[in-house]
Amino acid sequence: VSRQLKEEIRRGFARLEDPLAGLLAMLESSSDWKGKGHSLGYCITTELQLWIKAHPAVPQSGTQLKKLQARVLRMLSQCPANLLDPLISIYQLHTADRNYLLEHVSHLYLQGSYKEAAILSIKLKLQPDQDVEKMCTPLLLQDKVNLVEDYVAEFPELQRKLLQTLDTWCDPSFNIRDITRPYQGLSRYKPEKFNRRVLSKLVFRLLERFSVDPALCPNVINQRHLRTLNYLFYKRFVEKTMTEENWADHIQSTVGENRWLQEHLVRSLLRHCDARGAARWARHCRLPPDMLPWAVAEELQKLHMQDRVEEVTKSDNYDSSKKDYYQLPIPRENIHFLQTWEETLQCWEKVLQPGQVVGVDMEWKPSFGMVGKPRVALLQLALKDEVFLLDLPQLLEQAEAEGEKEKLSHFIQMLYSDAAITKLGYGMSGDLSSFAATSSALKDMQKQMQGVVDLLAVDKQVDGLAPEQSHEERGVRQPEKGLSLLVQHVLGKPLDKTEQLSNWEKRPLREEQILYAASDAYCLLEIYERLCKDPESFGLGSDLAESLVGKQSKKLRAKKQLNKQEAPSPSGQECQGPRTEPSCPPAPISPREFSVVCDNMLQGLGRYLRCLGVDVRLLDNEDDHRKAAEIARQEGRVILTSGLPYQTLRSQVGEGRCFSVNCSEKAKEQALQVLKHFNVQVSLSDIFSRCQ
Repeated sequence: VSRQLKEEIRRGFARLEDPLAGLLAMLESSSDWKGKGHSLGYCITTELQLWIKAHPAVPQSGTQLKKLQARVLRMLSQCPANLLDPLISIYQLHTADRNYLLEHVSHLYLQGSYKEAAILSIKLKLQPDQDVEKMCTPLLLQDKVNLVEDYVAEFPELQRKLLQTLDTWCDPSFNIRDITRPYQGLSRYKPEKFNRRVLSKLVFRLLERFSVDPALCPNVINQRHLRTLNYLFYKRFVEKTMTEENWADHIQSTVGENRWLQEHLVRSLLRHCDARGAARWARHCRLPPDMLPWAVAEELQKLHMQDRVEEVTKSDNYDSSKKDYYQLPIPRENIHFLQTWEETLQCWEKVLQPGQVVGVDMEWKPSFGMVGKPRVALLQLALKDEVFLLDLPQLLEQAEAEGEKEKLSHFIQMLYSDAAITKLGYGMSGDLSSFAATSSALKDMQKQMQGVVDLLAVDKQVDGLAPEQSHEERGVRQPEKGLSLLVQHVLGKPLDKTEQLSNWEKRPLREEQILYAASDAYCLLEIYERLCKDPESFGLGSDLAESLVGKQSKKLRAKKQLNKQEAPSPSGQECQGPRTEPSCPPAPISPREFSVVCDNMLQGLGRYLRCLGVDVRLLDNEDDHRKAAEIARQEGRVILTSGLPYQTLRSQVGEGRCFSVNCSEKAKEQALQVLKHFNVQVSLSDIFSRCQ
């Protein structure tokens, strides 16, 4: 709005004997203000609101104000949302008679203006005097869920009433048509959005948003547990991808002392195995015989009392052979389960070493769709020769008892923000969001990450990486997917995922869980090493950084390299634009004085430099990248490498003794880049001066 128009509006108000009545008369006689956006009516109304603040002594009698309020109320159901607050403020509707306001909203409701009635109720805070079920039902039928959430947002008692109502509707014996019948002629009625499945999801969202105790909604919780129970039976008896011990852990934690779920458990057991197996579980759940099917009750009488759950059934088809799966290449004694801070600090000393490459994974108890984000129960850190499994619940409890509850988050921040340590993961963003739920201090950690490699980024780039299943396997073992598929493609055998859905919060962990957790982290090291050595055979570009490095790491490193010409980003971006030349270029040298060791992905560059007379050593394909650092230190050579290995190698040699080459360029361009950077002057006599 131009300054001239604003001044004209304010002069107009000053000339009016009753500005409030004048504005109302103008709005009533105009249709312009009903449109969306900043109409002239909106501009005049907001200017009056500001003008009244500057002139608080504008006289207005009580009787006169009540008359104006009655007129304004009739307009509010038609006016756009941006005019509601200014008009309520100008005409002081919060001071109006509450019964009169409630009566007006009730009139809107009876007219079928449910949305308008709810919005006005929210603006005037009338909800405590209204029936929450009556107000929200037509809104839910019109799929106006956001408005329903806003309606109860500031009133915990109404939140509980709404949740109890929704939970009642989710009872399998409740007839939802009893709710929908009175609203058959409702405009924008969406019956497909009003069913138990949708309502159940809404209940869980509201429980989480308003931090309400789930026990308030037993029907929804029971139905979710029942779906979990059915899912567990499918995994154990149909897919056959869950071990007996793992399955038993989840069954116990899902069913608990809930009689209704226990009855369902027994019926499901009868469908999937024999009466004797069902009787064992009935005894474990302490089910009274009179609630059991006759066959199960009879078997129960025959069983001797036992303290532990016995095996329900033996599956002849269950493939328990481990030889077909990825095997840890390190001995069992090199897997360490850490439950004290003394042990954990020794682990940190090994992990937080410059040049270290660490496989990182996390485990948590499956939520099976329940409320809240899962909390990390186990953190796995894999190094080349050993794996550390950190018992996070135990360590966090100890740290809190010692008054140092930020001890763990401090270590995690140091690890993830150190560009000299390469962190390998698979689907890291999901892991880190669960970490943030475990420790609030880690909420913004993704913004600080450096040196991070998320192997999930390879899934769509590795040639042939698609779920496959041979004819013989069909019906016996599920096709591999995710990390297991990547491990199978790169290392030859898939991961054994039968412990994936374990109860990771239960202690002690079973031996199968410990081996699974260690394998999940350690396989990342082997995948990374294999892909770096031979990227072309997997259909990847020779500059693996473009395939592997997470966006966060790229952005953060790009900032750091601006003032460090010898410390480029592993993404190779430093080679795509003009490089910043050092203020004092190195003194010119001849190729005979220049000695380099080329990493195994730069053999073409090495051969080209040797043609020009440079003293070159080449790593073989099977050599570890770290061998380049050993050779460089022993023989005084400069390391030429590319992408992610640069991050590991640069910290193991002196300043300026490691250089990152752009792998997207041909050998000639790479050679020119190296010669220019180190100021190597090539003469005709240097060419082919060395044995090729």
